[in-house]
Amino acid sequence: MIPGIFPAAIVDGGGDMAGQDGREYVETLVIGGGQAGLAMGYQLSRRDLPYKIVDANERVGDAWRNRWDSLRLFTPNRLNRLPGMRFPGYHWGFPSKNEMGDYLESYARKFDLQVETGVRVERLSREGDRFVATSGDRGFEADNVVVAMSSWQRPRVPDFASELDPRIVQLHVAEYKNPGQLQDGDVLVVGAGNSGAEVAIELARTHKVLLSGAGTGAIPFRPESVVARVLMPFIGRVIFHRVLTTRTPIGKKVRPKWISTGEPLIRVKPKDLAAFGVERVPRVTGVQSGAPHLEDDRSAEVANVVWCTGFHPGFSWIDLPILGPQEPLHHRGVVESEPGLYFIGLKFLHSVSSEQIQGVGRDADRISGRIAAQRKVRRADRPADDSPGEREAQQI
Repeated sequence: MIPGIFPAAIVDGGGDMAGQDGREYVETLVIGGGQAGLAMGYQLSRRDLPYKIVDANERVGDAWRNRWDSLRLFTPNRLNRLPGMRFPGYHWGFPSKNEMGDYLESYARKFDLQVETGVRVERLSREGDRFVATSGDRGFEADNVVVAMSSWQRPRVPDFASELDPRIVQLHVAEYKNPGQLQDGDVLVVGAGNSGAEVAIELARTHKVLLSGAGTGAIPFRPESVVARVLMPFIGRVIFHRVLTTRTPIGKKVRPKWISTGEPLIRVKPKDLAAFGVERVPRVTGVQSGAPHLEDDRSAEVANVVWCTGFHPGFSWIDLPILGPQEPLHHRGVVESEPGLYFIGLKFLHSVSSEQIQGVGRDADRISGRIAAQRKVRRADRPADDSPGEREAQQI
């Protein structure tokens, strides 16, 4: 738990001192304590709005620390900042996943954000005017809920994966940490996007690697290059933040494809894969005699498979009619059909930068402003003697 979390029973003017059936009441519940949730907490704090952030991990930043060991961000330190705090270190350096996790933890401490870790929300529903969230034997009631989680939550693996020979080691990239997890023998990496390409090159140092899947293209420069020092700030701050948005014609045109397909390769280039001896093979279509079956009717005789096949949104725990085929039904993070429900951190929520550390603060600012405005409306409509709990809360 981050020092500074307020006791659940003390809420500064948000409503009843406790919800029904012993539930903890908080005016705004933020679900997810990663970069999106922390940016949300920062913006709510600026407006003196009561809130609590809950996160399933044991430490703030663990969502980054739990990824594979050699992972580094694609953006330099000068672009990796949440509102109010720059990223430490050399401004053209590229942080590791642990450095990113530590930055988020330091951010929460610096601004005394109200974060409680080790709380996994298992169900979100609605009872009357309030939302109800459950986590084990705990319950929360809230006037507002901000789901501060990315679009990629639950690992996606094809159904036929269970038909592979049990002697084959299988890992999704969400479980992959380093080559030591694999056994001797060839490796099939399924999925040729950024994760698949980076994992394939790492594994090629110790294994023969086959990389399955269609190419996604590649940007024409390397993030560490001099060219990138000129172009990346422009791309990040102008193209991704201001041009490719839900308000511009080009953004509206690009968005459907952006949220449904993989991005081009950023750090790894196709020639790098060839230089490391990674063999490109067609996509996997099923299983034949216990081995992965390829689209060209070959079988891949391998000892290991790493699935870099993406993630499902993972919002099945939300028991509200707001889930579309690819994403929740929202407009810039606001769910109009469920007043008080918001999303932040989703892929292309408003712009390409919405899921990136340098862009999430703008969305958080807008949503916190919306919460503040609705709070005034709600309080104007609520009788002064709404309940004994209301009167008691106003005296604290």
